[in-house]
Amino acid sequence: MWILSTVLLLIFFGSAWIGSRKLFFIDRLTPPLVLNSLLGLLAFFTLLIIANSFGFFTQTIAAPFMMGVYTIIGGFFFGYAFRLYKERTKAGNILYQNRSFWIDHAPNLLAAAIIVFGIYRTSILIDIPVTGIRITSGLSLIGFGLFTWTLKPVPEFRTDGVLILDRRIFWPDVVSWHWQSEEVLAIEFMAGSIEHEKRIKQFTTAVPAADRKEIEMVLKSKMDEFADKRKEKMFKSKDD
Repeated sequence: MWILSTVLLLIFFGSAWIGSRKLFFIDRLTPPLVLNSLLGLLAFFTLLIIANSFGFFTQTIAAPFMMGVYTIIGGFFFGYAFRLYKERTKAGNILYQNRSFWIDHAPNLLAAAIIVFGIYRTSILIDIPVTGIRITSGLSLIGFGLFTWTLKPVPEFRTDGVLILDRRIFWPDVVSWHWQSEEVLAIEFMAGSIEHEKRIKQFTTAVPAADRKEIEMVLKSKMDEFADKRKEKMFKSKDD
């Protein structure tokens, strides 16, 4: 048992380390990629069910395997949530954010519900025998809940950059902005971890008409403040 626990701990910390690295961004997901991934998972677990029916994937193998799967998921989301938390603490004070009940509280309530259900799933607080499957599946839910808590779908314009989903866009990487409509703001930015691989991407966000002047002042101020660094990055990218 201690060997399995040690292996699961190593798997957890390894997947948490992977989740904490900037190896994946949500905006890179495309419908074909998501669909193909879901189909791949469906085919994989269908094969496991078939193997189980023929006696090749027995309960003694299935239980540790599923514990490992839950541990990978839990560790990855714990690491991912830690990464997003670090990004928020490093990004400085909020200069502007479109606030409302649904933006500020609804996602947090959903995240809290997932975390509470994860704690319930572990069965450590109720009169149900604690098992490895319950512990690992509960931890995976808690990790996903923490990830949901730290993930903000509405951009936060902060002192040192813009936070959108799981990405922090530094102000020197913001190329331009314009109004697509009366209440829809478009931001163009350079994305990429390596200078010569940076590409121009865009995201849009809704801004109430009453906040238009406020966000314009923030953007104009930051665009002027980091104009020299922005030009340096853009010319460097072209030269490479």
